[in-house]
Amino acid sequence: MSDLTVSFVQLALKWHAPAANRAELAAHVAEISVATDLIVLPEMFSTGFSMDAEHWAEPAEGPTLTWMRQLAASRDAVVTGSVMTRDEEGRFYNRLLWVRPDGSYSHYDKRHLFRMAGEHEVYAAGQQRLIEEWRGWRICPLICYDLRFPVWSRNDLHHPYDLLLYVANWPAARRTAWITLLRARAIENQAYTMGVNCLGLDPSGQPYDGDSALLDMKGEYLVEVGNQETSITRTLRRADLEAYRSRFPALLDADEFELRTSEVVKL
Repeated sequence: MSDLTVSFVQLALKWHAPAANRAELAAHVAEISVATDLIVLPEMFSTGFSMDAEHWAEPAEGPTLTWMRQLAASRDAVVTGSVMTRDEEGRFYNRLLWVRPDGSYSHYDKRHLFRMAGEHEVYAAGQQRLIEEWRGWRICPLICYDLRFPVWSRNDLHHPYDLLLYVANWPAARRTAWITLLRARAIENQAYTMGVNCLGLDPSGQPYDGDSALLDMKGEYLVEVGNQETSITRTLRRADLEAYRSRFPALLDADEFELRTSEVVKL
């Protein structure tokens, strides 16, 4: 199987300004001068992490999905990131869209809703993980607060993945947790791990300091970008991943478990 080239954009998001955020993200993606297979954007990249879903949630086939389709087609790459979404029954989701160059897409609805911000009172919780196969790689995309829950993130030998990624709006106040847990998830799951965060201030004045990163399956940093607006591209080596898992097959000794979820919806 081939290597996988991945890119991500770390940006100071403008709250409740979808068109402006899409334009700035497009400009950063345009600076990626090499071919890439996957472009990762932050959580709620069109609006910032907002509970005002009533005013800003888009329908499933909304303008941000249209923009992602155009971007994916122009770069011949999957584009992913999360968007606040309203379904046909009027429920709101923090929904990651996985958009392919041919315009088809899958989605993952955030399972762990950040109750300290009241997210669980606005959005419905997702029920299923998403593991996508793309150009020979198995990829598990998750969202922000999911990072704190190792069982949900766990690499399952029955449904394994090679790359674990988190899109986020993770505040600077909890920077230590972000850095520590990204490394832990990479080590325990023996997978390349990416965390894509944002910058800037939310309307309450809370800062976001970025610290987007890409780690290898041993928990070693391949990229850490600190507090700057940037787009980064790196190539993940299939041979390195397989060689490490062969030398140190810890996942073969992992405990068997079954994920059970009870359906949680916003009434």
